[in-house]
Amino acid sequence: MSQYVYDFSGGSMAQRHLLGGKGANLAEMTNLGLPVPPGFTITTDACRVYLKEGREPHELAEEVTDHLLSLETTMGRRLGDPADPLLVSVRSGAPQSMPGMMETVLNVGLTDRSVAGLAAASGDERFAADSYRRLLHMFGTTVLGVDDAAFVETLDELKRRRGVTDDTQLDADDLRALVDAYHQIIGSGAGRVFPQDPREQLDLSVRAVFGSWNTQRAILYRRHEGIADDLGTAVTVQAMVFGNRGPSSGSGVAFTRDPATGRRGAYGDYLQNAQGEDVVAGIRNTVPLEELAQVDPVSHDELTGMMGRLEKHYRDLCDIEFTIDDGKLWMLQTRVGKRTAEAAFRIAAEMVDERLIDRDEALRRVTGEQLAQLMFPQFADSSSRQPIARGVAASPGAATGEAVFDSATAKRLAAQGRDVILIRRETTPEDLPGMTVARGVLTSRGGKTSHAAVVARGMGRVCVCGADELDIDVAARCMGLPDGTVVREGDPLSIDGMTGEVFSGHLPVTDSVVLRSLAGDHGDHGDHGDHGDHGDHGDHGDHGDHGDHGDHGLVGAVRRLVAHADAARRLSVRANADTADDARTARELGAEGIGLCRTEHMFLGSRRQLIEDLIVADGATEQQAALDALLPLQRADFTSILEAMDGLPVTIRLIDPPLHEFLPHRDLISDEPDSDRRQRLAATLDRLREENPMLGLRGVRLGFTIPGLVHMQARAVFEAAADRVTIGGDPRPEIMVPLVATAAELAVIRREIEGIAVAVEAERGVTLRHRIGTMIEVPRAALTAHEIASSADFLSFGTNDLTQMTWGLSRDDVEASFLPTYLDQGILTTSPFETIDADGVGALIRTAIEQGRAADDALGLGVCGEHGGDPASVRFFDDLGLDYVSCSPYRVPIARLEAGRAALMDRSDAP
Repeated sequence: MSQYVYDFSGGSMAQRHLLGGKGANLAEMTNLGLPVPPGFTITTDACRVYLKEGREPHELAEEVTDHLLSLETTMGRRLGDPADPLLVSVRSGAPQSMPGMMETVLNVGLTDRSVAGLAAASGDERFAADSYRRLLHMFGTTVLGVDDAAFVETLDELKRRRGVTDDTQLDADDLRALVDAYHQIIGSGAGRVFPQDPREQLDLSVRAVFGSWNTQRAILYRRHEGIADDLGTAVTVQAMVFGNRGPSSGSGVAFTRDPATGRRGAYGDYLQNAQGEDVVAGIRNTVPLEELAQVDPVSHDELTGMMGRLEKHYRDLCDIEFTIDDGKLWMLQTRVGKRTAEAAFRIAAEMVDERLIDRDEALRRVTGEQLAQLMFPQFADSSSRQPIARGVAASPGAATGEAVFDSATAKRLAAQGRDVILIRRETTPEDLPGMTVARGVLTSRGGKTSHAAVVARGMGRVCVCGADELDIDVAARCMGLPDGTVVREGDPLSIDGMTGEVFSGHLPVTDSVVLRSLAGDHGDHGDHGDHGDHGDHGDHGDHGDHGDHGDHGLVGAVRRLVAHADAARRLSVRANADTADDARTARELGAEGIGLCRTEHMFLGSRRQLIEDLIVADGATEQQAALDALLPLQRADFTSILEAMDGLPVTIRLIDPPLHEFLPHRDLISDEPDSDRRQRLAATLDRLREENPMLGLRGVRLGFTIPGLVHMQARAVFEAAADRVTIGGDPRPEIMVPLVATAAELAVIRREIEGIAVAVEAERGVTLRHRIGTMIEVPRAALTAHEIASSADFLSFGTNDLTQMTWGLSRDDVEASFLPTYLDQGILTTSPFETIDADGVGALIRTAIEQGRAADDALGLGVCGEHGGDPASVRFFDDLGLDYVSCSPYRVPIARLEAGRAALMDRSDAP
């Protein structure tokens, strides 16, 4: 029989999948001998049974009874005993941290009878009434589904009548009146009375945790974070300790390092006379953790020691929840803390220096997505800008957009392509949809551990919290500033998550320091030696704290980890670049060649006329004249690109446009003054008109229908290469034939290209190092790769078109129409145009690789679609055994980092 319940003392952090993150870590802290209130965990197995069958496992009730009895024996009190009640908390705890599930229910076991026993046992009637009103509020909203606003408005109204601002200023009579009001709210809102049976409270709370796995906000978060739907959640039931007993009590959240910057030292928030949910909800503004040293120095010193012990044990940043109950410190939770991208890199690098982890582990702990965040623009320096408000710098970066005051508006405007800043007093899980689409989040309450801060950091969103000088009126959709002015919905706003500053208007932005540093790398990727030497913990660069925001420390950490990725990776990383400037940028960012040079992009602007002349040419003479005009321009293009990438491969794709892109719209040809040309344009438009140009006359097909086009482009490539060889360069051109569907197409075009190479070599007296291959973007080509390989030196997978053709989707159309609906309804978990479809498109690529290499084991294999810069796709391509990926220049460092991580995947699991 399955075991569905474990005491904290019977588990460990290795059982995260079974006990959830919270339960596994409570078990670990218990076994370390830390002061953890005892309790037990109901497993994710039980949740999965509930989700599948709509009921708890038959054995669960009896197991809970047994473990509850054990807890009662340990504590010397019975759950809900009218004389001296044992109270428990009920919390969700998924294997991966998941905001959006059921919030905590505290003080389970209190009833109309036992609240009197709690008052008598504690000698504090106010404390007992405060604990009961909290249970009614939490249970009413999270278990019975009553609208939270009803409870909040009742509390706010009572405080207004009493002329106070904080809950702590209400006396026992006030709180007893609040209890009576909350009972009425539950009766009208839930259609039932609050349960007076303590065990019924517990059972209903457990069931609510299970059910919260499939709430819309939980599903949304899982999709956003790529968390599997079948994990389920565990439930922790823990004896209550109380931070709301008075000034000698309190609750807090602490981090062993700053989760925003990664700096060493204890960081966190503390709130006197409060339970833990007050801290994370941002209802009252907290004080920094260091102030606990003045309030309760004994508890502060004890906490600091435990934090150091936990960080060394977990070998990572720890996020810790604690409560001080009348001077006694209790540890309620620890977990590996969420962190910003900046903190992730700094902590990983510094923990190598501290000999807590090795370099491989450090690389596993950072991701390409995080590096992408660090490469986002930041506000340009300007001494003239003045903040209109300041708050807590909760999640760094720069964000600018229109002010909006609710999640629905944020979603609606974002869907229109507008940037928004979501403004709330404090956020709740209900705000998750708006936070997902917003550029940044601004709140007037809460600190670095509030809901807004934690969720924003995890999503990579800019966040400023606790700007309490702002008077936010959500109903009126406006925000009052300290100077009396008002920001209304739609007004431009900018926030700096690094400094906590808020600015009016749209501020100009600049490149990040990380991007500038990586661009100055000039291809020197550091140590490529033995990356298996994990004993090397010496100085690998500037990783100290040398600036207001640790820019130099961050830069040093990024450079070290990208360098180690370069040493570890198998995949080469190239860039998609169509100009010499793009090629130089790509090389500076570490590209090892060009994987895709799209020659059709060279004929935009003023050159478009030359292609038009070629298409409408009347006879061989006019056609050759057009080609002769194009040749020197193309040769100059290729010369400059080959120079920028000297010594590295440059894959040049023959022109691949739908021809309609190079012809005027029919409505515009009437402006053509030359009547003969106007007639020829009209005739050409009629002749080349296609119902679906993307599947028509393009790619390799142009080489057969426009004589001389392949000849001109190939000659331009080889003459450019010959020019470079003549002056001592090392050009390595690779000509790629697009849209091949049959081996015969490639064989014919290859013979033509090879003939041109031989002719140019003879004319110039040089030997040209070159390769000829094709882009696999048609499913048939992938399925017949063994035949195509006979005429190819390399195959490059054009995953953009291959995805369109495999799915039967037009990217430009579906991304603005039904694809968002598919993602919202869970039909798709991610866009196949962003992350490679491993089961469909990926299967075609795998087939082509196996067939191609079986035909020619020296066949080069790469990817040149934008998937080449997507971190998840890079890991997939590494697993397939490709030689390289190619992506846009600014994603090259991301691909380098992720390729290194991919090489380590078979050694250890990585996030």
